[in-house]
Amino acid sequence: MAKVEGNVIEIDGEIIPPGKRRIIELPIPNFYSAQSSLNMTVHVVNGVRPGPKLFVSAALHGDEINGVAIIRRLLKHSALKRLRGTLIAIPIVNVFGIIQHSRYLPDRRDLNRAFPGSPTGSLAARVAHIFHKEIVEKSTHGIDFHTAANHRDNLPQIRANLENPETRRLAEAFGVPVILNSQIRDGSLRGAASDVGMPMLLYEAGEALRFDELSIRAGVRGTLSVMRELDMLPRSRKTRRIEPFVANSSAWVRAPASGVMHNAARLGSRVKKDQTIGVITDPSNMFDETGVNVTVPYSGLVIGRTNLPLVNEGDALFHIARFEDSIEVASQVEVFQAEDAGLDVLDPPKI
Repeated sequence: MAKVEGNVIEIDGEIIPPGKRRIIELPIPNFYSAQSSLNMTVHVVNGVRPGPKLFVSAALHGDEINGVAIIRRLLKHSALKRLRGTLIAIPIVNVFGIIQHSRYLPDRRDLNRAFPGSPTGSLAARVAHIFHKEIVEKSTHGIDFHTAANHRDNLPQIRANLENPETRRLAEAFGVPVILNSQIRDGSLRGAASDVGMPMLLYEAGEALRFDELSIRAGVRGTLSVMRELDMLPRSRKTRRIEPFVANSSAWVRAPASGVMHNAARLGSRVKKDQTIGVITDPSNMFDETGVNVTVPYSGLVIGRTNLPLVNEGDALFHIARFEDSIEVASQVEVFQAEDAGLDVLDPPKI
């Protein structure tokens, strides 16, 4: 875990003393037009009393924007007045991608495969190096916000390496029904954090280039819950604690044929082995009502799905997570979705 002295933090040469808030503009490489300088904006909220230093980041993939709204609401939350330790918030990591509505950087590289980066490497490696040096190495814990890719939707879920006891504790505290015990990929931000001994969560929810209210609310509430678990915020009597279910494996059901898919499975629904959850028909044959069935190879819960009805053979359609008791987890997801509109830890739903 990163060693940070006292409750003073320094980012890009600027010292933020206890009890102060700062907005720091981290210089990153410019666009080729070079008409103006590009910066990665970092919000630092430093509590009066020492404690953990938590970073929260969004838009590591430039088209995944739910986290931008989560961080915006988090920074305005009244609970931060009693903060212990430091909150380091980066609402837009991939500035290039968000300008171009793109997952990637201009060099077509995935920033989440470039960590810990290099000061003399590719554009992706240089941005990753800046983030690792100025954010990861200055923090003790991290939460990274993601969504599904283009034209896909994810059920709110935490992905984490549960072999780490501290990471597991925080994953359970986040308070979403589904936790996916996820392996760490080479070059990922989670991998870089793991290499320095930092417990880190990845929150997946919603769809690329869309704001989803349930996902945003759950993200704010979950982050506050983690901060309370870390004693960065006072415990709340009103905090609703969900008992999460852990999936140790998951896989995508792929299209067995090309055509128009008629979808039968929604996010969070329980599916059984060999169950038909979709039908693909031939768009050129209006009289064919049979089509090709999309079936599930094993029982589980739908945690991700495509939103596109036009599919090619081999396309990923439904992401199914395996659980020992899929009936119970499906019931918990229904409660989570039904009760979310009544959350009392949030400000009014404004982006």
